[in-house]
Amino acid sequence: MSDPQAPLRDMKAEHEFFVGIDSDGCAFDTMEPKHKECFCPVFIWKFKLAPVSKYAREAWDFVNLYSRLRGCNRFHAVAYVLDFLREREEVKRRGVRIPEMKEMREWTKRETKLGNPALEEEVKRTGSRDLAMLLDWSKTVNETVAKIVKEVPPFPWVRESLEKLSKKADIIVVSATPGEALVREWKEHNIDRHVKVIAGQEMGTKAEHLKLASSGKYEPGKVLMIGDAEGDLKAARVNAALFFPTNPGHEEESWKLFFDEAMDAFLQGTYAGDYEKKLIDRFLTYLPETPPWKK
Repeated sequence: MSDPQAPLRDMKAEHEFFVGIDSDGCAFDTMEPKHKECFCPVFIWKFKLAPVSKYAREAWDFVNLYSRLRGCNRFHAVAYVLDFLREREEVKRRGVRIPEMKEMREWTKRETKLGNPALEEEVKRTGSRDLAMLLDWSKTVNETVAKIVKEVPPFPWVRESLEKLSKKADIIVVSATPGEALVREWKEHNIDRHVKVIAGQEMGTKAEHLKLASSGKYEPGKVLMIGDAEGDLKAARVNAALFFPTNPGHEEESWKLFFDEAMDAFLQGTYAGDYEKKLIDRFLTYLPETPPWKK
């Protein structure tokens, strides 16, 4: 069996600098259509949550779009959403059974390559009905995304930033999205030529992507992660990398700032410190921890 992480591990440094870029919601304005038109409707369907669809949608959107959990792996998202639903009084009063998904939780604790290939192997190994349902949901989501989410361009200033940055830095895509969808989207808009590796969920966590591609290959202060979620920030920090945030709802403004100012600060060695802290402090104000129905 081939090693899915080999492209990252084998990547050679060609430039002095390294940049990892998240895709959904960061480089591409795909988070809203993917979650609202694909992930959530299929979730309600496959998990038999139509009687509480209003609350399922609220929880799904909070976890995946409007909170500090934004950008997490889809299987972690399922666990978070189910937990939110289980504790809501409105759901309890309707008598709807919310699945525990214990085997999913156990699997996600020990597996880092949280994608359909690894889940298929787990279903074969265990014969679990819950995991089979989860796999069916995940496959149907991918099929729905492929049908619906098309011709969504990168945010303004992404293309210009990649063209400018690729002359000075080695760039990879760092994402929890399935690799097939990532490759399709980056090729569709002809920006795949600016990146060395397109790393999706099958290649491990975002933190693993950064570690495998950059560790020991670049000097301190010359590795940057660009992302739109707190998980991206954590992946950067685990690898002692700098972080540039694209603020949810203000992505175009963020990319304009990166193109005009922040990119040069990074390449000139003046990004770390007060400049980065100011950007991150502002970024975190866009990501609440408490859902609106608890306020």
